[in-house]
Amino acid sequence: MVSLQNSPSVHRTSLFLNSFPQKHSTLPCCRRAGISFLIKAEQAASSSTGSLSQDRPGRRQVLAIGAVAPGIFLVNQNSKSFAAETKKGYLSVTDKKDGYSFVYPFGWQEVVVEGQDKVFKDVIEPLETVSVNVIPTSKQDIRELGSAQEIAETLIKKVLAPPSQKTKLIEAAEHDVDGKAYYTFEFIAKAPNYTRHALSTVSIGNGKFYTLTTGASERRWEKMKDKLHTVIDSFQLFNV
Repeated sequence: MVSLQNSPSVHRTSLFLNSFPQKHSTLPCCRRAGISFLIKAEQAASSSTGSLSQDRPGRRQVLAIGAVAPGIFLVNQNSKSFAAETKKGYLSVTDKKDGYSFVYPFGWQEVVVEGQDKVFKDVIEPLETVSVNVIPTSKQDIRELGSAQEIAETLIKKVLAPPSQKTKLIEAAEHDVDGKAYYTFEFIAKAPNYTRHALSTVSIGNGKFYTLTTGASERRWEKMKDKLHTVIDSFQLFNV
């Protein structure tokens, strides 16, 4: 597997740690390891189809399709990440170790991306993904770190998009679920050859900072936005 831990995107997270005013303390950074996968996948999608091949025992299988970057491996559907279909068109994920659950569109495949806790993606449209990142923190509530606007702008600029892309925060909001605060925001990231329209939600619980991000290419946003909002709205933490 290609290691993403030594990529420049991961080292840049140290800058993110000091990006908030002191009164908000330090935001536990969501590592960008694996975010490179989104960029590489889109670039690969514009090239001719190739194939990956590598023997992996157990639950990891190689996806033989050029739209997936090296180091991304399919996980078979016997994985504990797969659950019974919940509402029509979606499958649910419950992570009992880290304490979160969400749903994703039926047909998306689980892939392994180093630095990400969970990633599911469409095998045809490489920018249609959902990923979950979990980082330890001493904070108890997301509001200790700043407002939804502050957190969203910093994450977008420092973590969720590379510096070469032009980003725009469209909306950021706070909502409560069973007394726990979540920040949800919508943004656009423009690269030279494509634009990604994305949604993220962040929260704190179990001594961890959680980030779930999903999105699609701008050209498919209108078709996918309702599904992606369903994914975002389904994200929920529980005590472990």
